Amino acid sequence: MNDTTMWWVLAGVLVALELATGTFYLLMLSLGAIAAAVAAMAGYGMSTQLVAAALIGGAGAVLLGQWRKRQAPTANEAHDQHLDLGATVEVEAWDAMGTTQVKHRGAAWTAVLAPGQTASPGVYRIQAMAGNRLVLEKT
Repeated sequence: MNDTTMWWVLAGVLVALELATGTFYLLMLSLGAIAAAVAAMAGYGMSTQLVAAALIGGAGAVLLGQWRKRQAPTANEAHDQHLDLGATVEVEAWDAMGTTQVKHRGAAWTAVLAPGQTASPGVYRIQAMAGNRLVLEKT
């Protein structure tokens, strides 16, 4: 198998894997493989092909990562993603670690205090979601 065919097969495999994962990072690496295939078709050696694959694929992955960081959701988008935000829950007691168990939507949830809040029993509003924990603030 010549170099050009190897790079096109690698690009196809990376695209197929991308379809299974949906992260777009493998798609950037497949663009690097395509750049290497073009370099191979132009007659460049293996070292130039590897540099082309690394530069294009690596730059694409880095740029994609930076773009995703800038796409932070607005307050409305965050609320649309977490319909629990703004709902109220009743806290009976806080433990020594600053956590509590609350009932919300028929299930028990672990909740923590939002920064600057003091732990006391009462009604709290769900301010945010931290993983699978509710972040609460006093109403």
